[in-house]
Amino acid sequence: MKNNGTVKKWLAVYTRPRWEKKVNQLLTEKGIESYCPLNKIRRKWSDRYKIIEEPLFKSYVFVKVSEDERKDVRLTNGAINFVYWNGKPAVIKEKEIAAIRRFLDEYDHVEARQVEIKVSQRVRITNGTLMDQQGTVLDIRKKTVKVAIDSLGYILIAYIDKTKLTSAQA
Repeated sequence: MKNNGTVKKWLAVYTRPRWEKKVNQLLTEKGIESYCPLNKIRRKWSDRYKIIEEPLFKSYVFVKVSEDERKDVRLTNGAINFVYWNGKPAVIKEKEIAAIRRFLDEYDHVEARQVEIKVSQRVRITNGTLMDQQGTVLDIRKKTVKVAIDSLGYILIAYIDKTKLTSAQA
């Protein structure tokens, strides 16, 4: 878990198109823990069907690195850069990586889709100071959503980044 006194964290790396498997292999050869979630898909050729593995997330590979190892990742052929969030590399929780692994072990032909948010939809905030609060979408902008949070007998209205919301429907 620790390397030279620094903690390793899961980060997302943006790769060249169709280079996910190759970047994963190159990182592994460098001794860097990496994960490229592969989806088993049945494809039809002209004369037969074949099960192939293709990346679940196009142009992304996950790496578990310390700050010292980030340079080695950036210098890997095919790796473009880390995915950034608020000016820092986006950290992915260990439990999210484990959930992706379990899900792909259990199911074939999985699709990864972004959650579409619509006006009047109930949403749950997944990150930040209002985490786990629910509200109703009032307006959608380019990157933010106007949400009415109706707890405590008041309606609080906040502009929240789209990536911090998920559908509240069970």
